[in-house]
Amino acid sequence: MEHNIAVGLDIGTTKIVAMIGRKNDYGKLEILGIGKSKSLGVHRGVVNNITQTIQSIQQAVQEAEAAAEMKIEGVTVGIAGQHIRSLQHSDYITRPNSDQVIDETDIDRLINQVHKLVMLPGEEIIHVLPQEYKVDGQAEIKEPIGMYGGRLEANFHVVVGQVSSIRNIGRCVQSSGLNLEGITLEPLASANAVLSQEEKEAGVALIDIGGGTTDLAIFRDGIIRHTAVIPFGGNVITEDIKEGCSIIEKQAELLKIKFGSAWPGENKDNEIVSIPGLRGREPKEITLKNLSKIIHARVVEIIEQVYVEIKNYGHEEQKKKLIAGIVLTGGGAQLKHLKQLVEYITGMDTRIGYPNEHLAGDSDDDITSPLFATAVGLVLDGLKRQDRKRAEQKEIQEKKEEMPNEDQKAIEKPIKERRSFLDKLTERVKDFLDNAE
Repeated sequence: MEHNIAVGLDIGTTKIVAMIGRKNDYGKLEILGIGKSKSLGVHRGVVNNITQTIQSIQQAVQEAEAAAEMKIEGVTVGIAGQHIRSLQHSDYITRPNSDQVIDETDIDRLINQVHKLVMLPGEEIIHVLPQEYKVDGQAEIKEPIGMYGGRLEANFHVVVGQVSSIRNIGRCVQSSGLNLEGITLEPLASANAVLSQEEKEAGVALIDIGGGTTDLAIFRDGIIRHTAVIPFGGNVITEDIKEGCSIIEKQAELLKIKFGSAWPGENKDNEIVSIPGLRGREPKEITLKNLSKIIHARVVEIIEQVYVEIKNYGHEEQKKKLIAGIVLTGGGAQLKHLKQLVEYITGMDTRIGYPNEHLAGDSDDDITSPLFATAVGLVLDGLKRQDRKRAEQKEIQEKKEEMPNEDQKAIEKPIKERRSFLDKLTERVKDFLDNAE
C-alpha cells in the first residue's frame, strides 16, 4: 500500500465500514473506495461474536478493495461502546532543576504519572488529555513549554475502557488478515471529521447517534473537555417501533427511515402507511402520528441523557458555556425534525454534522452522509499517524548522522517515548495478540 493512503475501519453495532482515502495535492481528503457490511457480532459497540465480526469485516474490506482496485493491508480502527467512561484528574510533578525551562520530557513525565492511576479490574486508561497547566501556582496556562518553574501541574481528562473489549477488536482485525495500525476513540474521530476549528474554540458538543450507542464529545478553547458513551442509539428506536406496531424488525427499520419523524405534531391524523402482513395475513395499517409518537418518546430519552452529561461538564457556568451549541452526526442524525427537537429540549443551537470539513470538493454525496462521519475521521487519523511516523524516522535519521557512534536504541528511545498514548496502546494490543497465539 502507498504511503499517503490510509484505511479507516469503523466497527459499529449496525454496520461495519471500511474506507480508503488519501490526501490530494491541496491537502484535502479524497475517498478512493468504500465498503460496508451488516454488523452481526457487535452489541452496543462491544464485540460479542468474534467469528461473525470477522466475516463482516472481511466483507466490508473486500468491497472497499474492489472499489479502489487495491489491496488493504493496515487499518486504523475506532473504539467506542458502553464500557468507555471518562473522569477528571489533576496531578503534579516537582522538577529537579527549576533553572531550566520546561520541555516535552517534563510533560511526558506528568502524563506518564497519570497512567499509573489505579483503575477498576480489567479497565485501562485509553486516553490522557491535558486540559490546562499550572506552573508554580500560576493557573490557566495553555502551553507550559519554554517557561521556568519548579512545580508543574495539570488537569487531565482521562478516558477509561475495558482492555478485553479493545483486545477483542484487535483480535478481529488481525484474524481478518489485516494489520492493526492504530486505535482511536470514535467520538474523537467523528469530531475531527465534522467540526470546524472555530466551533472547537467557541465550545461545542458533538453527539454521534449510532445504532447501539450515542457518543458525546465536548470541546472548548480547542481542547476536548468531556467524553461519554450512552448505551442507547437508533436500534432501541427500531425495537420500540417493532414492539409498538407488532411488525418485524426489517419493516420497523424501513418505517423509521422513510416515514419516521421525531416531532409528532408534524403528522396529520389521517396519514396511514400500509405494511404487508406476514405470509397469508392481512396487511397492517399504521398511522404516521402513532409512529412518530413512539420515536419521539425514545429520542427524548436519549437526548435527555446526553443533556445530563452536557450539564455535568458544566455548560451552565458562564465560563464553560458552549457557544457553538450542538452538532448531531451518525446514522441517527438523519431522523426528520431531530434538530428541532434537540433545540427544544436543550435550548442550544443545533446543526447536523456532515463529514465534509476535510473532504475534497468532488466527493460523492453518499460519502458526505452523517453515517460515514466516524469512518472519515478514522481515515484522517490514519493519515496523521503516518505523517508522525515519517517525522519520527526523519528525526532518528538526523540524530544518527549527528552521533554516528551512539547506540541505535539510545537514539530511538526518547523519540519513541513521545508517542501519543493511543500509539502505545496499539503496540501493546499488538504485542499481546502476537504473544497470545
